[in-house]
Amino acid sequence: MDNLTPQQRQKNMKRIKAKDTAIEMILRKALWARGYRYRKNYKKLPGHPDIVFTKYKIAIFCDGEFFHGKDWEEMKVRLQKSNNSDYWLRKIPRNMERDEEVNKQLRNLGWSVLRFWGKDIKKDLNGCIKTIEEHIFCNKIGEDIITKDGED
Repeated sequence: MDNLTPQQRQKNMKRIKAKDTAIEMILRKALWARGYRYRKNYKKLPGHPDIVFTKYKIAIFCDGEFFHGKDWEEMKVRLQKSNNSDYWLRKIPRNMERDEEVNKQLRNLGWSVLRFWGKDIKKDLNGCIKTIEEHIFCNKIGEDIITKDGED
């Protein structure tokens, strides 16, 4: 998969941020510019959502494709050939399980959960904003919609 030395890989991994990532910043700036006010990295909720609208009980996660397993079946095949395959073949499915556990916990608390892939935020920011606005509107009238990868 790559030909990095262990030191180079470690340096790369240290630079990966858990909060205030580029995709979060893109989405947050767009929401702020439209007049939406939110909380970020909200520690009072399971999973510490990246963006939270407490008034409407909407929790938003900005998920990176690699760490959250987008197109997992395809990625799994590529990872089996990588240097550190055992680690990633355990880590990523566990991340995916944790995402589902967090989604379930939040829904049980009465929250709407939105998860956006990083590439979707970059390629279709307006579509992501539209989805959020639909949820705000629906929550104002008491409806609930759940999306990720086109699920409704």
